[in-house]
Amino acid sequence: MDVKIEPGWKEQLSDEFEKDYFIKLSEFVRKEYQTQQIFPPGKLIFNAFNQCAFDNLKVVILGQDPYHGPGQAHGLCFSVNDGIKFPPSLRNIFKELNQDVGKAIPETGNLIEWAKQGVLLINATLTVRAHLAGSHQKKGWEQFTDAVIQKISAEKENVVFLLWGNYAISKSKFIDQNKHLVLSSVHPSPLSASRGFFGNKHFSRCNEFLKSKGLEPINW
Repeated sequence: MDVKIEPGWKEQLSDEFEKDYFIKLSEFVRKEYQTQQIFPPGKLIFNAFNQCAFDNLKVVILGQDPYHGPGQAHGLCFSVNDGIKFPPSLRNIFKELNQDVGKAIPETGNLIEWAKQGVLLINATLTVRAHLAGSHQKKGWEQFTDAVIQKISAEKENVVFLLWGNYAISKSKFIDQNKHLVLSSVHPSPLSASRGFFGNKHFSRCNEFLKSKGLEPINW
C-alpha cells in the first residue's frame, strides 16, 4: 500500500507506518486490491487526511466502515461522490443540519467542502470489499485509526469530536476531554436517529465552541 498522505499527517504518523501491524495491513490491502473489488479506489484510501491538513484540523467525525456499493465511497466518512443517491444516514445528517442551523438540504452528498475547512471525516476502517460490509475490520485499520485519534488528542487543542453511535462513542477513551470537546449521540441511521440524533444540535454546538476559542466556525 503506497501511503501518499498530506505532509503534516505524514510527520505525525510516520512512526505508525513503520510498525509491524501496519506493514502486515499494507500487504493485506495490496493483495485485496489486486484480487477483489475494493472501495474506495486505492488512491483515495487516505483522502480524509489529504483533504484536511493536520495543521488545519478543527473537527473530527468518526464513521465505522466505508460504503460498499459502486461509486459511493471516496475516502470521507458518510460522504458520497457527486451524483450518488444519499445513503439513509447521510440523509438524516442533512435533516438534522437543516433543523439545527437552517441549512438547506444540499444537491450533493459530497462533504469535501467540510474537509477543506478542517473537518476530518474518518472511518475506523479505511477499506472494504464490494457488497461485504465490515470485510476489512480487525485487519489493523482500527489500530491505525485509534492511533490517529490519540495523536490528535495529544498534539492538538480545542478539537471538536462528533461521536455518533456506540462504536464511535467507544473511542472517547482516547480523547483528553480537558483539552477537547466531545459531543456524542446515537447514530444517524434510520434505526436510531429518532432516539436522539435528531435534535442533538451538534452542528451549532460545535460552532459555538469553536467561536468561544477564537476559531473560525465551520460553514456546514
